[in-house]
Order: sequence, then structure tokens, then C-alpha cells
Amino acid sequence: MREPPETIEVEDKVVACDGPPGPSGHPRVYLNMGTRSEVDCPYCGRRFRLKAGAAHHAH
Repeated sequence: MREPPETIEVEDKVVACDGPPGPSGHPRVYLNMGTRSEVDCPYCGRRFRLKAGAAHHAH
């Protein structure tokens, strides 16, 4: 398994990703972690991880 290019800690289980700035970006996608504590963007591979102590509720 390949490591994600970047891991971003977030405080919400629903996140938006549009890739890195500049020409290597991608369309904005909204990702929902559901019952997990992390999710990877299918376009750029960024990993979004719920911060310790953050609310574990989904919108």
C-alpha cells in the first residue's frame, strides 16, 4: 500500500478536497468518513484524519 502524499488533521467527518494549488488540482469533492476516523481523496490521495477529541458525528 502506498503512503498518502499528505495527511491533514480535521475536526469534522465531512471534508472537501480540491487538490494542491495550481495546475495539479482537481474538481472539488466532498468526502464523508462515515464510521471511520480517516478518508483518502480518490483524486490526489490526500488523507484526512479526524483530530483526537474531535466530534465523531457525521452531518
